Amino acid sequence: MRGDLSGSFRRVRKRFGIAAPRMQVHSQLPWYLRWLLLALVLFLISSHFERTSPPANLARVLDPAGYPLTSANNILVLGSDRRQKNSKEPHANTHGPSRSDSIMLIRTGGGHAARLSIPRDTVVEIPGHGRQKINAAYAFGGPALAVQTVERFTGVDVDHLVEVSFDNFPQLIDAMGGITYDGGCVVSKINGGFKNGGFTLRLKSGKTHIDGKQALALARTRHNLCNSRETDLTRARRQQKIFSAMKHRMLSPFTFIRLPWVAWSAPKAIHSDMGGPSLLGLVSALGVSGSPPTRVLRPDGNVTLPDGGQGLHVSDAEVRRKVQAFLRG
Repeated sequence: MRGDLSGSFRRVRKRFGIAAPRMQVHSQLPWYLRWLLLALVLFLISSHFERTSPPANLARVLDPAGYPLTSANNILVLGSDRRQKNSKEPHANTHGPSRSDSIMLIRTGGGHAARLSIPRDTVVEIPGHGRQKINAAYAFGGPALAVQTVERFTGVDVDHLVEVSFDNFPQLIDAMGGITYDGGCVVSKINGGFKNGGFTLRLKSGKTHIDGKQALALARTRHNLCNSRETDLTRARRQQKIFSAMKHRMLSPFTFIRLPWVAWSAPKAIHSDMGGPSLLGLVSALGVSGSPPTRVLRPDGNVTLPDGGQGLHVSDAEVRRKVQAFLRG
């Protein structure tokens, strides 16, 4: 891991003609402050050179907000269902427009702490495309249309967007030294499982320490062979558990030792409209906030789509109730 970090740093300096830094830190500065300073510098450099920016049209649909650490911000977090090019999973999407595999609103900053998950199969009105599953908005119009659709459905003004990069998410978890997940038994075959070039996940019930590949597979699990009765609500709650486990790990003394590697890996794991300072404010706000209750919009039935497919119906009353609790958080 240390070699990878040093190599990435050298490639950035070579690419942009940056001379090797010559920094002198006061010898009396405590080692832990020097360690924090190193992590801060690496985070800002990585967020500037390694972070992938979203399309330019996204800025037009986002609402202005204050600094994420000191002001309340509503963050839309999306994960894409696009598979890697070497995937052998039948009907896997390896190119072209992809759907949002997970949809979560986070409210943080200024003492706020709330999370709200939206099941990906929830049927909503997508501007310009009629009634569709909400995860189709990303495929139709990218992150900008996804933001507009979520705002129209929930009434929540979205201030910033964070897209999780499935290619780099495992490296972030590994940089943290893995996470401890506490949940029920899970057996799932992602991308067709090991036999088809994908990944097979097997977790026993209870607490399990998992690495990056396992965490990604767990977040993407829709069909759990341990429990065939699980729904999209179960999956949304599982994703929130992973998020909470990452936060808990970040606050542990063990992760402090690995902080520079985490700081370098974090910006590469996301696509966001936020630059380095704002991302740093977001991370700080999430770190100092409490552990909010898990809220997931609960469907009350199914809906038949114009193409004959089935989606989930969420009542207006359910949306209002959960959104009001979210904004109070």
